[in-house]
Amino acid sequence: MLSRVANTLYWMVRYVERADNLARLIDVNRHLLLDFESLDSERLSAFWKPIVLSTGDEELFGSLYETAGSAEVIHFLTDDKRNPNSIVSSIFQARESARTVRDQLSDELWEELNSLYLSLNGGDMKAMAESEPGKLYASIRRAALTFHGIASSTTTRNEAWEFMDLGRYLERADKTTRFLDIANYLPAGIDGGETGAPGVLHWSAILRSCGAMGAFRAEYQGEITPENVVRFLVFSRDFPRSVRFCMNRVDQSLHRISGSPRGTFSCEAEREAGRLFSELSYGSAGDAFDVGLHSFLDHLQSRFNKIGSEIFETYVLMPERVQSRPTETFTPISAALAWQMEQEQQQQ
Repeated sequence: MLSRVANTLYWMVRYVERADNLARLIDVNRHLLLDFESLDSERLSAFWKPIVLSTGDEELFGSLYETAGSAEVIHFLTDDKRNPNSIVSSIFQARESARTVRDQLSDELWEELNSLYLSLNGGDMKAMAESEPGKLYASIRRAALTFHGIASSTTTRNEAWEFMDLGRYLERADKTTRFLDIANYLPAGIDGGETGAPGVLHWSAILRSCGAMGAFRAEYQGEITPENVVRFLVFSRDFPRSVRFCMNRVDQSLHRISGSPRGTFSCEAEREAGRLFSELSYGSAGDAFDVGLHSFLDHLQSRFNKIGSEIFETYVLMPERVQSRPTETFTPISAALAWQMEQEQQQQ
């Protein structure tokens, strides 16, 4: 497969996943505001600012808007084309990516993505955002789910599929950590409490943003605590939006692309993904709170960025240092075993 095609498919799915996650985040927090009797402008800004901070676009937002009220933040994240990570911008970039690799996609997949793009750029979109925002975000979520379903049903399980899966799960892992990180930015008393610790309403909102409320209740019988939420969204082996689950799929796809067996590595992308997956497999929610939840999540986001950079260098950029690096310098099996033994000793 051409590196250009692989990179385009990877980003096409990342952008769709990004739009889906933002739609969930905005809609859930819109509903969360209904649980507060009243918020003045200062407290309303304190409610929305953590959401902007969690996306990593606070500098751009600050340069475009003077206040962080509901209208400003929702516009910035939904249909502000000056924001390259807004829902509208993400779908535009996904559609442009799909257009350039049209021959790699099924007709049904292209039609679904093109239909979503046209609906978001039509004249009715702005009116719906003002009069029926819930309907708008629900339609975006359904379209994204339909897109993933069609891709799963109509794409051959070859390299194209693996690069699409890489984009989906790396983006999903990143957004899960960012949604969790919102709790660390909340000011004191935002949900009626006396301390800065977020209450059950906010942890419930984070679960809903990840589409995890039903699965979480089934496992924990509704006992919503910070430890349980972090344990479920970061370390769950079975929930498809947990960070551990996503990194398992990332590691799996990388090895299927290269043909190397899992437990070894043939490139830095595989090495980084395998190490992170192992850490998550042996980690716990207690570890996250011991080092500080924000620091733990921030470190994970840095690791995701590192994996993304290594994927680009290995399969797209192909710099001279990667091409010339001798294969025999790698000792993946012994290195993996040594690292695993070190982790097990630390657990004792």
